Amino acid sequence: MTATVQPALDGSVPVVPAADYETWVEEVWPAFIAAAATGRTFTCYSVVDEHKLPDPPNPQAHWGRLMTLLRDEGYIRTAGWACSDRPTTHHSGVRTWKGTAAARREAAA
Repeated sequence: MTATVQPALDGSVPVVPAADYETWVEEVWPAFIAAAATGRTFTCYSVVDEHKLPDPPNPQAHWGRLMTLLRDEGYIRTAGWACSDRPTTHHSGVRTWKGTAAARREAAA
């Protein structure tokens, strides 16, 4: 059975979280590789917002896990801290990331 998504009152269709973690990673991974390949410093939310990426099955844990995977695979490195621009965080501190040479090679391939 296919689930239907109710449009919001303003006509927009909300993004539905992925059914499982692996499917979600496959969907969002290219956007983060592309962000890393630019060489600019970014936050996780800035990439999510720019590409309108869906939430994972467990947003409280999976966004951080994704960033750890990208770092462990050598695509990003920590760059520092910034105030979050996510509306629900009240400008709390978040880690910033920067792409590595591996990310630039991946995007060029």
